[in-house]
This record gives sequence, structure tokens and C-alpha cells, in this order.
Amino acid sequence: MTMRPGYGIPTWGDAAGAGYLRASTADQERAIDVLKAGFAEGRLTKDEHDARVSRAYAARTYGELAVVTADLPGGQIMAPSWHPVLAAPARTNPLAIASLVCGLAQPFTAGLTMIPAIVLGHVAHSQIRRTGERGGGLATGGLVLGWIGLVFALLITLAVVGFIAVVHGSISH
Repeated sequence: MTMRPGYGIPTWGDAAGAGYLRASTADQERAIDVLKAGFAEGRLTKDEHDARVSRAYAARTYGELAVVTADLPGGQIMAPSWHPVLAAPARTNPLAIASLVCGLAQPFTAGLTMIPAIVLGHVAHSQIRRTGERGGGLATGGLVLGWIGLVFALLITLAVVGFIAVVHGSISH
């Protein structure tokens, strides 16, 4: 059990520093000022700036704010004077996980999950680019498996149609 100075709140196994502490509106505004400076200096594109500002307004903890600004000068958000905040790890995009699961499930679902694997993979990649979440490899894996399944299904369909054409052609002669 550890004690945080000034708060007296016990925590067990707190590996993320003070990232669990609630951030105030003023903390969000400081983070947004860092983002504005990064945009003005050309370190962020307009889309990156807008996405990060949205994430900063949605942030509830110092750790979430640290993730938004950690790669910018002056973006090392500090918790109340006694403890620096370590950035919380980015979460893995759930659609990327779903894409991979659908891709892997194809043999067990007779190919019914190949299209969802492809669609979820593309949507996951889009969300990952926008939000900075992890899971790009998972989304790519789901996409590849989905496309392989689709090509395999098309080849089987062509083979069956060809076989039927040959058999039907030999019967009528």
C-alpha cells in the first residue's frame, strides 16, 4: 500500500504515477495552450490539432492529458506540485481486435465473417489515425485475413461454376 502526499488515499500497485488524478478545467486549458503552440509552430497538422483538442476536452485525468501533449515541447503535464505524471499507455482500438477475430473465425463460420473483417479493419485504421490508439497491426491482420478469405471464396465459386459448366456441357452432347 502506498500513500500519496497531501491526499492520504491508499492505492495498490499504482504503476502509472499520478496519472489517475482527476484533471481540472484549468489543466485542460493548459494542455490546449500547448496544442495551440504546437500547431502554430507547425508541429501538428490542423486535423491532428483538432483531434487532440477534442481528446483534451474529454480528458478526465492527468494521464489522459499527458498522452495528448507528451510529444510536444512543454507538454509534460505535471500533477499538483509533488509528482510528475507518466503518460498512460494508449488503448487498443476495439474494432481492430474485432477485425482480427472475424478474420480468424472465417474457417469456423464458413466465411461469413470475411466481409466484417474487411470492413472493421478499414474502420479501425481510420479511427487509429484519428485518435492515436494502438492496434494498427491487428487491423491489418484482420484486413489481410478477410481479403484472403474473399479471394479464396471467389476461387472456389469459379471452380464450382467451371465444373458445373463442364459437366453440363458433357451431358448435353
